[in-house]
Amino acid sequence: MATAYLIDASPYIFRAHFSLPGSIKTPDGRPIAASYGFTSFLLKLIADEKPTHLAVAFDRHLNSSFRNETYPAYKEQRDPPPPAIEAQIDDCLAIAAAIGAATFIDDRYEADDLIGALCTRLEKAGHGAVIVTSDKDLAQLVTGRTTLLDFGKGLRLDAAAVLEKFGVRPDQMTDYLGLAGDTVDNIPGVKGIGPKSAAELLQAYGSLEGIYERLDEIPWSKVRGAKSLHAKLVASREIAFLSKQLATVAHEVPGVKADLKALEYQGADPAKVEKLFGRLGFNKIRERVPAAGA
Repeated sequence: MATAYLIDASPYIFRAHFSLPGSIKTPDGRPIAASYGFTSFLLKLIADEKPTHLAVAFDRHLNSSFRNETYPAYKEQRDPPPPAIEAQIDDCLAIAAAIGAATFIDDRYEADDLIGALCTRLEKAGHGAVIVTSDKDLAQLVTGRTTLLDFGKGLRLDAAAVLEKFGVRPDQMTDYLGLAGDTVDNIPGVKGIGPKSAAELLQAYGSLEGIYERLDEIPWSKVRGAKSLHAKLVASREIAFLSKQLATVAHEVPGVKADLKALEYQGADPAKVEKLFGRLGFNKIRERVPAAGA
């Protein structure tokens, strides 16, 4: 069994933009801090983890996706992304490719969906993945073969750790988000049901479908605040299932056809690195770029 590292680029691009000084610019004066920080993160990950297979997934549209066709309010509470970040997505894409990673980006699907599709293909072929992200939503992809790595915190989550952290199994994460919602993505969930109550309901009834199939039992159950929860669930049935749908990553994406061979990591392309890093004004950091075949 091989293991591929699948990186959710956006959290690391945003983190770099807001943590590094705005004085980092290209030779022609364009802001480039997000790209520089993303490059540093990617090179550190390669040096520390030594992946044999590597892919980086990007969000083309940072605050929207096909989910807005179903629920226009999806992510609408977010401030517009800084223009400097939007302007650097293509630079980050080119950097990842030059360093030797397989890259994925789509006009309709989010990076989460691209990673979900890659995971599905890998697992069907008997392989696994390490998903590199700080986004809890991707815990739904954790299995016996696939784990989550929050690289910045050095936090690794397998199925047991997901259960310990959230109180639900990885395969229940979409049900959990359907109930508790997700303020980061403006997924509403059931009004008045928080993470603890969501976890208790799922421990008792297994899934969102199971909860609604046995809805009449809930007022007499041992779940804390059962009668109040029953009323909230009755009032929000449609929004609960919509929220679960919004939180569920796609497992089939038309543009994702890569197999394990396509994700094989063989090091950087020296000519591409030299040209791209020269244009961006990346100097000393070039010394950290792994050579082809290293």
